[in-house]
Order: sequence, then C-alpha cells, then structure tokens
Amino acid sequence: MDCLSWETIGRVFIGFMVILSSSYSYAYTDPRDVFAVNSLYASLGYPSLPGWVPNGGDPCSESWQGIECVNANITGLILNGANLGGVLGDNLGFFSSIMIINLSNNRIGGSIPSSLPLTTRNLFLSANQFVGNIPSSLSSLGQLTDVSLNNNLLTGEIPDAFQTLPSLINMDLSDNNLSGQLPPSMGSLTAMASLHMQNNQLTGVLNVLQDLPALIDLNIENNLFSGPIPERLLTIPNFKKDGNPFNTTVMDLPPPPAASASDLPPPPAPSGAPASRKAPPAPIVSAKGPSSPARSGSQEAKGFWTTKKVVLVGVAVLFVTIALGLAVFMLCCNKKRHKSDGISKMPGGYYKGIKEKPVIRENSVEQKNVTDTVNKEAAEHSKNEHRINIRTVGMSKQKDDVETDSERMGMISRNKEEHEMDILGMEKVSVKPNVLTEATCVPPVAKALNLPPSVRSFTIASLQQYTNSFSQENFIGQGMLGSVYRAELPDGKVLAVKKFNSQALIHYKDDQFFQLVSSVYKLRHANVVELVGYCAEHGQRLLISDYCSNGTLYDALHSDNENNKRLSWNARVRISLGAARALEYLHEVCQPPVVHRNFKSANILLDDEISVHVADCGLASLLSSDSASQLPEQLSAKGYNAPEFEWGTYTYQSDVFSFGVVMLELLTGRKAYDRLQPRGEQFLVRWAIPQLHDFDALSKMVDPSLTGAYPAKSLSRYADIISLCVQAEPEFRPPMSEIVQNLVHLIQRESLTKKSYED
Repeated sequence: MDCLSWETIGRVFIGFMVILSSSYSYAYTDPRDVFAVNSLYASLGYPSLPGWVPNGGDPCSESWQGIECVNANITGLILNGANLGGVLGDNLGFFSSIMIINLSNNRIGGSIPSSLPLTTRNLFLSANQFVGNIPSSLSSLGQLTDVSLNNNLLTGEIPDAFQTLPSLINMDLSDNNLSGQLPPSMGSLTAMASLHMQNNQLTGVLNVLQDLPALIDLNIENNLFSGPIPERLLTIPNFKKDGNPFNTTVMDLPPPPAASASDLPPPPAPSGAPASRKAPPAPIVSAKGPSSPARSGSQEAKGFWTTKKVVLVGVAVLFVTIALGLAVFMLCCNKKRHKSDGISKMPGGYYKGIKEKPVIRENSVEQKNVTDTVNKEAAEHSKNEHRINIRTVGMSKQKDDVETDSERMGMISRNKEEHEMDILGMEKVSVKPNVLTEATCVPPVAKALNLPPSVRSFTIASLQQYTNSFSQENFIGQGMLGSVYRAELPDGKVLAVKKFNSQALIHYKDDQFFQLVSSVYKLRHANVVELVGYCAEHGQRLLISDYCSNGTLYDALHSDNENNKRLSWNARVRISLGAARALEYLHEVCQPPVVHRNFKSANILLDDEISVHVADCGLASLLSSDSASQLPEQLSAKGYNAPEFEWGTYTYQSDVFSFGVVMLELLTGRKAYDRLQPRGEQFLVRWAIPQLHDFDALSKMVDPSLTGAYPAKSLSRYADIISLCVQAEPEFRPPMSEIVQNLVHLIQRESLTKKSYED
C-alpha cells in the first residue's frame, strides 16, 4: 500500500479506538459524533465556543453552541459568523447523522476536506478562506440539496461530480478563482433551481445547462464563457450573463430542403461546442434529397404511401377502434347490470343485498320512492347486526348470505370512486385505543392525495395530552389564523401546535386542507419553520411544526425580558439576512413561487443561536379568504402592509415592503404601529422614511439599547437597504436575491474591519 493508504487506515484506527475508549462514560451523544466534534474543535484551534471541550463531553445533552441534535445524534453544526479560524481537518466524515453544516462567514482556511459526511444535505462554507480545488468526493453526498462555497479562494476546475446528486437545488460557487469548462455531469442536475457562478475564470460554452428543467436563477457574470447562448437559458426568469465574451452572432445556414418533422435531422451543435460533445452525423436523409442505392427500395416504398392513402388508413383505424370500444363498453355494462341484480344502493354509495328484486327504471320517479323505502328498511334491519367503520355508514350482513356479501364488498372496493358520496349530518367516528398515542392511520383523503409518508398524523387525544389540554401554561401566542401552543412529546421533543380558529378554514374541505398540508410540508429551508405533521379529526384542523425556544423577534425587540439585550448590531444584521434568505427561497426558488403575505416580526422565530425561522409560510391562501377580510384592523393597522394593499393588491413586492418594515424595527427598536407614540410617529414607516438619508437624524433613530455600539458605515448601508424596500411603487423595490447580496456584502465589509462588534 502507498503512504496515503496507510495514513487513512491509521486515521480510521485512531477514530475507532477513541470511540471504544469513550464508551465507558455512557454519554448520551453518539460516540462517533463526539469524536468528530472533538477533532473539529482541535482543527479550528480551540476557539471560544460555549460548552465545547477538547476531549469527550456530551454535545447533545449539554447543548453545545451551534450543535443541533435529534435524540443522541448530531444533525446540525451551525456556527456561521462565529469568528472561527484554523482548518476543518480530515475527520468530518465521522459524523454519523449530520444533515446541516453551516460554517459561513468565518476565517477558516486550508482545503475543503474530501471526507465529508454522507448524510449532509446543506453544506454552507461561504465567505471563508478555503483554498485548493472543490473535492470530487462531493459526488458521494447523495442527499445534498444546498451547497454554498462562494467568496473563498478556490481554484482549479469544477469537478465532474454531479451525476449522483439528483436532489441538489441550490449551488453557489461565485467569487472564487475557478477555471476551465463546465463539467458534463452538470446536465444531470434536474432539480437545480438556483446556480451562481459569477466572478470566476470559467470558460467554454453553456450547452450543458440548457436542459435543466427547474433552473430559474442563473448568474454567470464576469467569466470567460463564449459561443452562442442556448435559447433555453434566455427564458430563465433571473438570468445574469454580463461580463462574458459571448458570440451573439449565429452563422446563417442554407435553408434545408422540405421534409416532414420526423425526417428532420437533429440541429448541429453550436460552433463553440467542444469536439467531444458534437453529435455524430445523422443517418437520416431528406425525403427529397439524394439517396444511396442501399436505400432506394425504402424510398420507393415511402413513395407508395401517399398522404391521401395515409389519411384514409388512419380514418379506417379510428373507426375500427371506436367500434371495438363501444362493444367492450356494452359488454361491461351488461355484466354490471347482471351483477347488480338483487343489490340496492344505500346512503353513502354502499350496497346491501335484498331478497326481492323490485323492478326499477333508471329515470322514473317511482325509482326514488321505492329505493328510499328499501334503503330505510335495510338500514333499520342492519343497525344492530354488523358495523363497518367507513364514512360511518353501517352495513349489516345476514348469516345465510355470506357469499353474496363477499362479492358485494369486492364490488364496493372496485367502484369506490364511482359510488362514494358525502353524507350530510353524519359525524366521522373512529375507534381509538385507550392509550393516548399518535395516530397510526392516515385519513383516506390524505392517502388519496399522496401525502409524504414522513408527514406525521396526530390525534386530538394525543395533542391534548402533549399540550396539557391546550392549557394557558402552554399558550405561546395568538395570530390572525389562530392560537399556538407548546407541545411536549413523551420522548422530550418540543413542538408548536397551531390551532386554527373557526373562521380561518371555514370554507376548506378535507381535500383542500390536505393539499395545504402537502404544500406547506414541501417548504424546506434553513430559515423556514419546518412542518412536522397535522391533525384533522372531529372537525378540528391543526398544524404541528418545529418549536423555537427563543420566541419571536417581536418579543425580543419589544418585550421587557432579557432577550432584547442580546441583540447586538451584528445580531440584528444577521437576523435581517436570515429573514431575507427565507423570502428569497419562497419568491425565487419555490415552484410555483410562494407569497408570504403575513411577514412581520411576530412571525420571525429565533432559536437558541438567534438563528431565524420564518413562520406561517405557505398560508397566504387562508389570509386571502373571506376570513381574512373580516379582520381589517389586524391586516392593515399594524404598519406592515405596502400601500398597494389598500387597493386589494398583494404581490411579492409587498412582501419586500413588509421586510423593510421589519428592518426598521431592528434599526429603531420601535413597533411597526404604536398607538402610544405621538400622532405623527405611530406608523413607523411614515416617521422613519424622511430621516433615512440624514445621518444625524439616522443616528438619533437607532435603538437606544445598542448604546452606540455599531459601525457608522454599516448603519448607513443598512438604512440604504431599508429605503429600497419601502419605496411606495412596487416596481422599484428590489427582488429578495438582491437584498440578500447587499446584506451579505454588508456583513463581509464588517468582518474586514480591524475590530468588529461581537454579538
């Protein structure tokens, strides 16, 4: 074996011995994860991180800073903006279940290790000092959805490592020194929605990107790309291409001879395409072009089939097909008629055997009377016999008619969609065990809509247990759509339960509610509150999501507790960036795009690390229903809504305006609307806009709790971003991706100053 192999074996052996030696401590956290964290801590140079220790320890039960766990496994490493240095080392691969690695906005150097955890979904290493190449081992991360390596010192070519990454959605490689052509495997990124590669030295053509179906955001500015731009890329909603020597002129080709669509050869590759990617010569020739002797027979045969003959043959085939279809249909109808003899239809579309067969014609008035009488007798007869719990309709089965009943049940199963109907006034009844546990059965409507199996279905009984019967002690807050309660599961996991008020879903049927659950569940982003499950039982509709221990940004800014003292200037800027990234994801990554429509500081949740998680995403349809129109004060009097809302218009730009109001709250410490303020200062936007460009006035607007601990230039740039967001005309407000970039640059400039204001 070579030296590298012996080194790898030695490293694995050391890790194995550490795991064995640490087992005696009976720590809660998986020993493999403890070893990986200890190794990372040493590689970073033992920075000052609360809770972290050089050897051993219990990261999950001791709540180390930046460590997220599920049970005994570390699932998240979130230390962005923590002033970290050193390198990453070679032992990240020992993490057994980690999904999120966020080390952005630090000073970490060295190369990106090749031994990355196979379970990684989000890899954020942007704004550091990484050098060397992007590791080709990226291809082993089959669950990867988001990767950000931008703003580093990476060099070399992009590795051809994307064929095994079908779930990759967002990738940012911008602001490096990458060179060479785009690898062919990039063409297999079918889920890719956002790709940023600007400010590099990349060359070649863009043909490999032209068939990415989900791509809606592409930035390749300031590179060395050449050749013509594929037509498909020009239709991308957000395509930035300036600063490249593209060849915009396409050489005129001689007009091709007339031919049918099936005879046309594939289009030639663009002139800038490399030779290895050119398609081989097409073996198909034009119908009127020269033919070789070997194909003369086929040409004569083709001449025999004139257009007229083809049309006649097609019409004949069509008539024969219709005739056969009618024959099969009549045969099926006759079979159904014979099988349905002796079976009468009961309420709800289910069937019960009847000994006498009344003669009923399909459209007669007598049919309804006879059927109603028979159905009533059958329902009365079967009430105390045998009950089946499907849509709470009772069906009885006589002992001497077992064979007929089995056949009938088979017919019910086969014709469920055809005969199922709603029964007004009937309440759904389900048999539940005495033990209060989560529901093990998914409602039939949810199954029909193919809800993901990972969406958990809760029972009302279990939620009552977890929330102490929705007690006041577990009450978190009240919103426009309902109340939110804290729920603690038996395994210790804490969740948040949104209990909708009676008006919010008054017009929603079960299938609409499950569609809502499905759409909200698909929203997956580090800055969006993650939906865990739902409850749809006994007329109740509830959504269950992750719980954030530090409450809302509104409470942190405006309550009298100690949280607002923790919000330094740096913390406020980073909260703005997290909230902006959430809206960027909703507006520009989701397909179809999602409008929040209720963006405010009370819907920005903060976790232990003061990281942002935006709530109520995907619920805009509820706010646009009649229930929302009954709450005009809640929608308009709190100062978050854009001017166009007064005319009943709400778009993505309206969310941008609301985001600007939240930034003003972070800047001033004031509420968006405060009746206790003087009359001219009650609406924060109206009071603040005239002062944003006057530095003396701006300094007086700043939250007094900051006690002047902020960089003057940073304050001015922050105010400039706000002024862009709260412009009266929607078309002049920037997209959220631009706001994100502005905030990122603001943070980067702060990190380059000699002394940064620490959180």
